[in-house]
Amino acid sequence: MTARLLPGGPVAQAVFDELAPRIKTLADAGHTPGLGTILVGDDSASEGYIRMKQERAIELGLTAPHIHLPDDATQADVVAAIRAFNADPAVDAMLVQHPTPPQIDFEAALVEMDPDKDVDGLHPTNMGRLALGMRGPVPCTPAGIEALLAFHEIPVAGRSVCILGRGTTLGRPLALLLTQKRPTANAAVTVVHTGVPDWPDYTRRAEIVIAAAGVPGILQPEHISPGAVVVGGGVRYEGKRLLPDVDERCAEVAGAITPRLGGVGPTTVAMLFRNCIEAAEARVG
Repeated sequence: MTARLLPGGPVAQAVFDELAPRIKTLADAGHTPGLGTILVGDDSASEGYIRMKQERAIELGLTAPHIHLPDDATQADVVAAIRAFNADPAVDAMLVQHPTPPQIDFEAALVEMDPDKDVDGLHPTNMGRLALGMRGPVPCTPAGIEALLAFHEIPVAGRSVCILGRGTTLGRPLALLLTQKRPTANAAVTVVHTGVPDWPDYTRRAEIVIAAAGVPGILQPEHISPGAVVVGGGVRYEGKRLLPDVDERCAEVAGAITPRLGGVGPTTVAMLFRNCIEAAEARVG
């Protein structure tokens, strides 16, 4: 069996195409959306991610204000930067690039952010909104995975989904998202993790398996049933080398699978900009 590939690039492009007229409407109303970014330190990978987001923002017609703090910045410096963006009417949404240097408490800094400007959807208020099914920015990778499955016409409603991983940026919010009553969700979701000794018993029973553990190669071909849909959401980096959760040999067993590169990544970026535009629309009214 050779699995059908589920690339994220076309999904992301469809999102950007949908956002373009909305951005023009905002501009015609006198408001250019702004995505603020905060980088602490000089990590080359983080600098690359910020640069990519800034370039995409400019391509879409957004402004991209940026604050770059030194590697020895204090917690107070980061909080001051966040509060500056909170107060700036030209900034509709913002992010603090993760990871931050060890002296920075990322979660404490996140709490300082205006929840309505939280483009990553990770503020406690927004996680609460997600749990309650209320309107607000949704964590980008989970939202991207839902969009990817819908775009490729993978039925989710009523099907068994197993998420391997319970992290606050992916596994946990994805479970909340896919259980909501919506045509592209409404699934029977099971969440397992490496603390569950028999976790493969759960993934083998699922029609859709989403790897979100951040453990390279954790999902092997024997952990999935023939014909299952496999989505690789979790990754880890060794230097510049990307190490996905899903072993490439899973494509020999799966019915459909995201590619090692160009799968969930592009959809995550697209959802970040969707959150930004929705924040701008909410502010403009």
